Amino acid sequence: MKKHNFSAGPSILPASVMKKASEAVIDFNGLGLSLIEISHRSKEFIAVMERAQDLALELTGLKGKGYKALFLQGGASSQFLMAAYNLLENKAGYINTGAWSNKAIKEAKLFGEVVEVASSKDQNFNYIPKGDEIPADLDYLHITTNNTIFGTQFQEIPETNVPLIADMSSDIFSRVIDYSKFDLFYAGAQKNMGPSGTTLIIVKEEILGKVNRTIPSMMDYQVHLKSDSMFNTPPVFPIYTSMLTLEWLQENGGLAGIEKHNKEKAALIYNEIDRNSAFVGFAAKEDRSFMNATFNLAEGIDGTAFDNLWNEAGISGLKGHRSVGGYRASIYNALPIESAQLLVEVMQKFEKTL
Repeated sequence: MKKHNFSAGPSILPASVMKKASEAVIDFNGLGLSLIEISHRSKEFIAVMERAQDLALELTGLKGKGYKALFLQGGASSQFLMAAYNLLENKAGYINTGAWSNKAIKEAKLFGEVVEVASSKDQNFNYIPKGDEIPADLDYLHITTNNTIFGTQFQEIPETNVPLIADMSSDIFSRVIDYSKFDLFYAGAQKNMGPSGTTLIIVKEEILGKVNRTIPSMMDYQVHLKSDSMFNTPPVFPIYTSMLTLEWLQENGGLAGIEKHNKEKAALIYNEIDRNSAFVGFAAKEDRSFMNATFNLAEGIDGTAFDNLWNEAGISGLKGHRSVGGYRASIYNALPIESAQLLVEVMQKFEKTL
């Protein structure tokens, strides 16, 4: 029996995508060869790469607007380093909203001065700080749009006169936003796009080539752009699966369609968290994430029976991160609404045992 997957990542993918991807591992497009056997420079895989890049730009509304899409390796963790390597000449600003922001800040400090424009550390990152005063002399401002560990999300993108960079690993393609506000954004595939192993970077070309340092080839966005994501052997299976997922998104109403779906799932779960006497939400209500709902047991309640109930119901991946404790329901794009409904039923069943 297929379980109800609330894992924070690697996470759930659409069933139709899983089927097509698994078939391609056996025989890709009738070639008599597996997708993972063919040359990454074959016309068959080049078509996959081009399709994936085009879809990424189309879905974000950036096609023909001076942006390019790259599919690279190393996850968002490499982008913490790579973005600063390519863009930080003197001083960069970061809005610190938790663990992933901290990691990005650590890497950026290797290349220049880093200013924490705002931070929510004072409340264990359970809210999004405003960042109202953004210095005008920054090389860029970096944000993490969604925070998987703490369950917070930027509901409004900051207005700034400096280049805006974002780690969107856990909410890319989940809602309608003005992606043109960003000069560069990146996302590991393993939340809303595909399996782990590839990272999408979308960059406005005009912001590159402005630092004076020599950048190693593997860290240089311009090198990868000139090679069309083929400077080294790309991770063919994650890119193909990401392409399939982006096609699935396009076929199902694009970002507007998936946003409606995601908000319905989130509303079901948050409404129950707020209603149910056994649970307390972690994140500030105005900053709650549509992707990761974090909640704890009310004071004095033993969760053993609840843990047994959700495990028996076929729910997986509900345990919260150690930084927050409690529970985390990750409700990424492919999670069906039936899974959210089941979780609510289990929460209600637990309350009746108290």
